[in-house]
Amino acid sequence: MAKIAPRTRLTREDSQKLTRARLLEAARELFIDRGYGGTSLRDIAAAAGYSQGAFYSNFPSKEALLLELLKEHMSFKMTQLRGLLDTAANAAELMTAIDDWASGINDLADWSILAVELRLHANRSAEFAEAYAPMEAAHRADLAKLLALLFERCGKQHPDNCDVLAEGLIALTDGMALNREGGRAPPVGPAIVSLLRTLISAAPSTN
Repeated sequence: MAKIAPRTRLTREDSQKLTRARLLEAARELFIDRGYGGTSLRDIAAAAGYSQGAFYSNFPSKEALLLELLKEHMSFKMTQLRGLLDTAANAAELMTAIDDWASGINDLADWSILAVELRLHANRSAEFAEAYAPMEAAHRADLAKLLALLFERCGKQHPDNCDVLAEGLIALTDGMALNREGGRAPPVGPAIVSLLRTLISAAPSTN
């Protein structure tokens, strides 16, 4: 008779990491489905299969969890884009990779809608804005750097105001996401890439 391998007991640290990950995943799905205001702390804990006590053992508030989730999402997007810029052999391959990346994003519009809600919440809550504003500014600065690098990798002079371009693309993305919900706009990712292609094509060559 074959021996059954004993179950490996999770350490306290591993168990807490698993609980935290499950809470973040449950919150991500609920925030996208119901919005920030429509999701309670109790909802998140229940969806993850834990008590409210387990929630408070990992996050001091719903806002703190949201900021952690947002930080992870922003970091993941930037890492993906940096990877495309680092691995593409030439400009054509780079733009094709970005096209594929944009077409494969399923939750971009959902996150954009949530981002609009977060900005509104930041306008109403000074405490939330104090933590949210630096994170949003850092994300905008990272995107500006990647945009400048994108132009350079395509052999084009990047605009002097890439920070303004980054802000404009973020605003356009969020606006298109809201319009998409009413059936008034095309898919967000491909439309943004189409705009980038136009801007890059019109930029002066570095040669």
